[in-house]
Amino acid sequence: MRIAIYGREFNEKYDQAIQFIFNILEKKGVELVVFEKFNDFLKEKIKNIPNYATFNHYTQITTEIDFILSIGGDGTLLDTVTFIRDSKVPVIGFNTGRLGFLSTVSMNETETAINALINKEYTLDERNLLRLQTKSNLFGNLNFALNELTIHKKDSASMMTIHAYINGNYLNSYWADGLIVSTPTGSTAYSLSCGGPIIIPGSENFIITPIAPHNLNVRPIVLPANNTITLKFEGRSKKYLVALDSRTETVNSTEELTISEEKFKVNLIRLSGHDFLTTLRNKLMWGLDLRN
Repeated sequence: MRIAIYGREFNEKYDQAIQFIFNILEKKGVELVVFEKFNDFLKEKIKNIPNYATFNHYTQITTEIDFILSIGGDGTLLDTVTFIRDSKVPVIGFNTGRLGFLSTVSMNETETAINALINKEYTLDERNLLRLQTKSNLFGNLNFALNELTIHKKDSASMMTIHAYINGNYLNSYWADGLIVSTPTGSTAYSLSCGGPIIIPGSENFIITPIAPHNLNVRPIVLPANNTITLKFEGRSKKYLVALDSRTETVNSTEELTISEEKFKVNLIRLSGHDFLTTLRNKLMWGLDLRN
């Protein structure tokens, strides 16, 4: 079995837990390929670490990799997706972050999770992504997102106006601090904090959620992902911020954004007891009587 590992720098309190992950994988005879920058960091943090094979480009993630293990929080897993792209290599997140909607495996589940992976005792959750198209080729070939696209004003001077169209038909002009277009996967992220609905993965939807709208009667809207969304800007500022997951670029007010469903999908590994509804209850503490 060949496993790729992607990670970021981590707090020293996770030193032993991360070393435990590598120790188990080595004992199981797994061949490891580690993200180059993460591998360099590990050499400084963990004693006697072997010389692993490394990768630093998405073309090195091929079907010869059985799956990718992401070590970190949800942001780390989103970064991992930029290496997976259309390879269909499954990914699982070991959580050293906080909430962990995507990186669902806690550190105390490490050995159980690795055994399940090796024994192929898991299922795959196929997640759709959104794709951004612009005349200036904003984000280059990283013009996709698993969670969301966010438009936000660049400074605190004034709100912006975003004119939204669906399949060329005028939807609304949002007077707000910004706008979020999210996938079902991203419905539990930024969109949720701005009052957006929770959408069960696999629903094949987009959610348009305004950020601090001037008109309080403007609410989030859900539409099928086979629609094309076009966004145009207006306001005092000449530049705005556009983000795809954790990647941010500055865009001119004359730029138009076209959002559609990405052609490829990403496979998230789901272990027993880690289904979406269970994650909702655990992470959002649904069903708990906080009075007691």
